[in-house]
Amino acid sequence: MNLMSDRPRVLIVDDEPANLKVMREVLGNQYRMSFAKSGEAALALLEKELPKLILLDIMMPDMNGFEVCQIVKANPKTSHIPILFVTALSDEKDEYKGFEVGAVDYITKPISPAIVRARINTHLSLIQAEQLKQAHVDLIQRLGRAAEYKDTDTGEHIVRMSQYSKVIALALGMSEQRAELLRQAAPMHDIGKIGIPDAILLKPARLTSEEFEHMKKHTLIGAKILENSSSPLLQLAYTLAVEHHEKWDGSGYPNGIRGEDISVEGRIVAVADVFDALTSKRPYKEAWSVEKTVKHMQEQAGLHFDPTLVELFVSKLDDILIIKNSNQESYR
Repeated sequence: MNLMSDRPRVLIVDDEPANLKVMREVLGNQYRMSFAKSGEAALALLEKELPKLILLDIMMPDMNGFEVCQIVKANPKTSHIPILFVTALSDEKDEYKGFEVGAVDYITKPISPAIVRARINTHLSLIQAEQLKQAHVDLIQRLGRAAEYKDTDTGEHIVRMSQYSKVIALALGMSEQRAELLRQAAPMHDIGKIGIPDAILLKPARLTSEEFEHMKKHTLIGAKILENSSSPLLQLAYTLAVEHHEKWDGSGYPNGIRGEDISVEGRIVAVADVFDALTSKRPYKEAWSVEKTVKHMQEQAGLHFDPTLVELFVSKLDDILIIKNSNQESYR
């Protein structure tokens, strides 16, 4: 087994051979390394193999480091690669320009080996953390899709309603970070349907009272699946699983809570979920028109829905319809 193959690759770009030699001595025991003596050579290497990180000199002939950085960041295939400038330039304006063109760090020459190793380790750790986060989000979405495939919907429903939820959240004044977390968690709201028998879940007719009572348990099943996580994403998904059928007037389920006792995220998802459900065709019903659906939701403001959120939803209807029309489902 080649242990070196497991080590991250770092690309060093510097027109001075002596500087490349120093970097080899400083980093060679920890990383696989590629070297380029010019910006053009660096871009050619990137066509062949992508490194995890680039150490880039600024003062080079023909193409300087700023220009190389701009090209790398403009290419979708390479834009994700962190670039650290390693340069003798110490002027504040140069440092600012480096960050402006997309670099993540700035190391001055002559280098300190310990600082270079620490900076690289920090940025590679950030990459790993981001990859883990993306894997986490991807798993959440796939589990949500699993619940949808057991139901009569396809995965497009959870894509649409989660995007609607973010639109409403931003309109309410929620921060981008919190609204994005809501978008990521929303696909899990119906995960509990995995535990509902197909005879009830897929019934092409109105449920009996007894069947509906059983259907309502999907909120508690979802809560059981998602409970006791330390992840903020799964904690929010737990809340949505429990609360997305609660109503503003307290007539919802499973706990009959009302008004602002329902989390704002739960109230938002209730609006987004119902709009998409009503405007989508199902085996047991035809799709409602947007006009009929909006009228119904306005009539239910203060009863089923938070009236403020309904008002915001209607104000953002153009954005909602763009999402709806770009994520249309196809039904068998």
